[in-house]
Amino acid sequence: MSHIPDRILSLMAFDFGTKRIGVAVGQRISGSSRELSPLKAKDGVPDWDVLDKLVAEWKPDAFVVGLPLNMDGTSSEMSLRAAKFARKLEGRLHKPSYTHDERLSSYEAKGIVMANSNERDFGRHSVDGLAARLILESWMEAHPRQTEASGSAPQGE
Repeated sequence: MSHIPDRILSLMAFDFGTKRIGVAVGQRISGSSRELSPLKAKDGVPDWDVLDKLVAEWKPDAFVVGLPLNMDGTSSEMSLRAAKFARKLEGRLHKPSYTHDERLSSYEAKGIVMANSNERDFGRHSVDGLAARLILESWMEAHPRQTEASGSAPQGE
């Protein structure tokens, strides 16, 4: 597992999709996160002007993109497209972009929505932002900061 610099504090996460891209923001210091409205996409391509404004508003230090791998851990067409989206984010916005295994995040998000509201119309009640938040929380759990603030000594690189 690669080391994530401690200077990366604020993050913006994405649940990549061809029609909608879920978005969430979070902080590594507090471990808190919140979902934002999903971005509309055309065949997986967002309106980059809208995305640029979102990034300017939230000022993340880095991006996390969910990687929808097959259940056996192999790449899928969607995971290849999500990885390409992560590379475009990094190249276009000049901030590090990380991918994170998101198997079952959308399934988990749908379960949470059904448990909380008994709602099953996921076209009308999008779970994309919640899925992005779950991806971000899972990533932050897998990559805790290694500073005195987290109770442990800094790690050598």
